[in-house]
Amino acid sequence: MSRYFARPKTCPFCTDKNLPLDYKRADLLRRFITDEGKIRPRRQTGVCARHQRQLAREIKRARHIALLPFVGELSEY
Repeated sequence: MSRYFARPKTCPFCTDKNLPLDYKRADLLRRFITDEGKIRPRRQTGVCARHQRQLAREIKRARHIALLPFVGELSEY
């Protein structure tokens, strides 16, 4: 009987100090939002608390200047 043990995730921003967290890098920020446009929680991404706060701030800045969508794709009924 094999069980799945989740290993602790490491923060990509703490491990790579050269990875800048900036609102202009929309391709990087897209990894941290869902298909609906919501910000993914820390338990899914493995980002530390400090960088999660910075990440949320940069995602909101990118949304405000239309680099990221506020909502995901709208489905037709």
